[in-house]
Amino acid sequence: MSKSNFTALIIDDEQPARAVVRSFLSKHPHILIAGECSNGFEALKSIQDLKPDLIFLDIQMPKVSGLELLEVLDDVPVVVFSTAFDQYALKAFEMSAVDYLLKPYSQTRFDQAMEKAMDKLKKGEKTNAAELIKKHSSQSNTPLQRVVVKTGNKMHVIPVHKIRYIEASEDYVMIYAENSRHLKAQTMRYYEEHLDPMQFVRIHRSYIVNINFVERLEPYDKDTYVAIMTQGQRLKISRNGYKKLKETLNF
Repeated sequence: MSKSNFTALIIDDEQPARAVVRSFLSKHPHILIAGECSNGFEALKSIQDLKPDLIFLDIQMPKVSGLELLEVLDDVPVVVFSTAFDQYALKAFEMSAVDYLLKPYSQTRFDQAMEKAMDKLKKGEKTNAAELIKKHSSQSNTPLQRVVVKTGNKMHVIPVHKIRYIEASEDYVMIYAENSRHLKAQTMRYYEEHLDPMQFVRIHRSYIVNINFVERLEPYDKDTYVAIMTQGQRLKISRNGYKKLKETLNF
């Protein structure tokens, strides 16, 4: 038996789909299968523990999608996507993922993806997850329904209606939920563009608020205001932010 040079993790919520990858990989003895995962929570732990070189990642999974999993990884392996939904087969993926397997696919198509994957692995290249997610997000017009965050080694899913406000924090944002806060490597612009504008308003370059958690507005200085949140936080409102609030709240 040939010595395996690289390790792979198969991540898919459907057992038959994992079996297909396992079968097709048997023709590639230089890849050792380190494990299989049926959801994103299992996958996060396995990636942290096993540190695979390559992952075969389903995009549509319950609880946490493949893209949401990538958002919380500190070190992203080489990625080959698989999915049954071709609306995700966008040119955006060509730049960052090794390849994109549209189910059902053949051994020949799988082998083509493996050629690309091996090329990246031998060069020691990693997946640029931030760029991949950014490009995918720019293609999506659907408002965010949830945000996935990581605390320590654990992943949490926050429904957007539980987000009170978001604060800019250099190259990150701090997301304040009902009784917690989470640092995330994304931009204010991303959330401004992907949260429902009827519920979330950019009131200042540093703040986006959920209007359901705004208790009242108070004058701060000449022609300026602060938003008093339901838990007492006082957030500055810019002139443009005040205008947006008036339009959204219809006052």
